[in-house]
Amino acid sequence: MTRFGWFLGSEEWQPELLVAQARRAEEAGFDTVLVSDHLQPWVDDVGAAGFGWSTLGAVATATRTVGLMSAVACPLFRQHPVMVAQAAATLDRLSGGRFALGVGTGEGINEAPLGRFPRYEERLARMTEALGLLGPLLAGATVERPDAPYYPVSALRLHSPPLTSVPVYLAAAGPRSAATAGRLADGVVTSVKDPEETGRTVVDVARAAARAAGRTPPTVVLTSFVVLAEGEDEAIRALGPWRGLRTPGRLVASSPTRLRRNADRLGRDWVLARYRRVTQPRQLLDFCELVRDRLRPDVFALQVAALDGAAAVERFGELVELLRRR
Repeated sequence: MTRFGWFLGSEEWQPELLVAQARRAEEAGFDTVLVSDHLQPWVDDVGAAGFGWSTLGAVATATRTVGLMSAVACPLFRQHPVMVAQAAATLDRLSGGRFALGVGTGEGINEAPLGRFPRYEERLARMTEALGLLGPLLAGATVERPDAPYYPVSALRLHSPPLTSVPVYLAAAGPRSAATAGRLADGVVTSVKDPEETGRTVVDVARAAARAAGRTPPTVVLTSFVVLAEGEDEAIRALGPWRGLRTPGRLVASSPTRLRRNADRLGRDWVLARYRRVTQPRQLLDFCELVRDRLRPDVFALQVAALDGAAAVERFGELVELLRRR
């Protein structure tokens, strides 16, 4: 059965508020919480950018049963894959085995300010190598790869290994990353706007790649972005921290100032048109059922922009209860 998640946006809320939201999500009946990892927000005038690993650690100790997931960390540039493995293992211990590691090939806003942000081909090659480190380290193995092209490692193992088997999920926006997830990772993470397109370009591809490699079907983790607002004025205020997210060139942009200027130049109507908006969570019921029936996700997480994040958790908890009964 599909498990339901709540996305904790480090780009929108300060870390102490995210911890409070995580507690509310557990109380509201969500099965898991997903925490984004950002060095910078999408715009420079509002928003936040707490350290995702610290937030996850605080959530681990503030909750009892809800699952935890990084959504997603980039183990390629500012964070070495060995350090990400160490962080994941520690979180698994602190949470009593509730952690899943979500990783991705990165975004310029987070990686470029500390160095170069190469083209996708190199990032995918780096991710392939990084996955070859993360899996064995999290399984308790000693890794020794002195001649690796990107991440050479002398004999090394984790001395505080996970208590359980930590799954590694790879984020994918298209078929190349999806196929890599199916072949090398335990699952695939993607955002869904159009269920048919997401199925065709990501979910079906990951499942086919796993099948061709003789592996078990990948865990499918889906997120969907929605704005909870009574009208356009409230919606544009709720979208303040996110208005740079879907601007052209945002993947390689390194400056939240530039993203903010781009979004504001494109205008309010342009921003509003790029997000699904509801006044009541029940309005998402048909869409959620379509996602569940077409894509059969293992986890379906809601990413909600709202003026009051804590209240939104409770309101969407009612939607989750409806979905469980249907």
